[in-house]
Amino acid sequence: MNKKNTFTAIDFETAQGYRHSICQVGLVRVEKGKIVGTVSLLVQPPDNYYWYRFTEEIHGIDAETTANAPTFDKIWNDIKPYIHNQHIVAHNASLDVGCLKATLEYYGLPIPEFSYSCTCNLYGRRGLAVLCEEYGIELNHHEALSDARACAELYLRKC
Repeated sequence: MNKKNTFTAIDFETAQGYRHSICQVGLVRVEKGKIVGTVSLLVQPPDNYYWYRFTEEIHGIDAETTANAPTFDKIWNDIKPYIHNQHIVAHNASLDVGCLKATLEYYGLPIPEFSYSCTCNLYGRRGLAVLCEEYGIELNHHEALSDARACAELYLRKC
């Protein structure tokens, strides 16, 4: 598998400052340089608890939005094939990889093998919104699927 043109771009939104509080998952699967699939899922964070700042100033997701959403352990088997033994790409990958690992640990699930790249590092630590404006990439910032799609497009341009 060529990491440069076959990968999964990921983005997670969290309900709080705790990395295990994932409330939305966005995945974009790229094979041979083409987007072949996307996943966007709302996730109920632990205790369905949100920090006001995250809801009001970052992503707009709240406890009412995820009241009937499954918890991460219930969706893991659906998204695991996009991550296990794959190359994943994220903007500020240390955050997204940290969220994934912390959430898996929270639910007592094993952390799969994967490699990853960070578009934030590839583009000199520049923000996703700034890069999308510069490169003409559509972005609904802090909506997980939109962020993941933008990340995929940036990675394909750089690699």
